[in-house]
Amino acid sequence: MITETILVVDDDQDLRESIVEILEDYGYKVTACATAEAALQAMKEDVPRLALVDNMMPGMGGMALLPLLKKDFPATKIIMITAFSTVDNAVAAMRSGADDYLAKPFKRDELLVAVRRALEEQKFAQQQTEPCMDEALACLSNQIRRQILTTLSAQGEMRFMDITRTLGIRDHTKVNFHLKNLKNNNLISQNRQKSYRLTSQGEKMLDCLHLLSKRISL
Repeated sequence: MITETILVVDDDQDLRESIVEILEDYGYKVTACATAEAALQAMKEDVPRLALVDNMMPGMGGMALLPLLKKDFPATKIIMITAFSTVDNAVAAMRSGADDYLAKPFKRDELLVAVRRALEEQKFAQQQTEPCMDEALACLSNQIRRQILTTLSAQGEMRFMDITRTLGIRDHTKVNFHLKNLKNNNLISQNRQKSYRLTSQGEKMLDCLHLLSKRISL
C-alpha cells in the first residue's frame, strides 16, 4: 500500500483534478491547492514527500514558491510543471529548487514515472543518512554478499547449505565468511533453526542497491 503524501499546486482546476485522480488511482494520498499561498499553509499542517508545482499562477508564481519550499521543507522533492519547456526555463527551475521538470501537455505515464523517480531518490537520500550506512555499503562492495542478500530476498529464509547450492559455491569457508560479515553489519540474522533471513536493515540496503543500479543505467 502506497502511503506517500503528494501536494499538487496548480490554478488550472481541470488539470489539477486530473493529476489528483491519476495519483489517487495509483494509491497515493494527495492534497491539492489552487494557489502558492494555499500550498504554504497546507504544508504547515501536513508536510508532503513530493510537491508538483505549476510555474504560472495568479499571485505568487511557481518560481517564487520553490525557494520558500526548499528553505522551510528541504526534504520535500519538487517537480515543476510548466507549459514552456525550454532549456532556460528548465535551468531556472532547477536553480530555484526544483528536482525535476514536467512539460505540459504530459501523458499519464510520464507523470507517474516522474513521481516514482522523485520518491525513490528521496527514499535513497533518507537511507544514506541512517547510522552505520557507510559501513553497510562498504560491506556490500563484495559481489557474493550482494548475491546472498538478493537470494534471501527472493527465498525469504534459507539454511547454509541451501545458500551455497543456490550460489553454486563449493568453498563453504568462503560463504561462511561472507555470512558472518553480513551478520556483523546487521544485514542478515540467523534463527534457532540455523536459517538465515534479511533484517529490516538488509531490506533497506537492498532497496539502496536497486536504486543505485537504476541510476547507473540511466
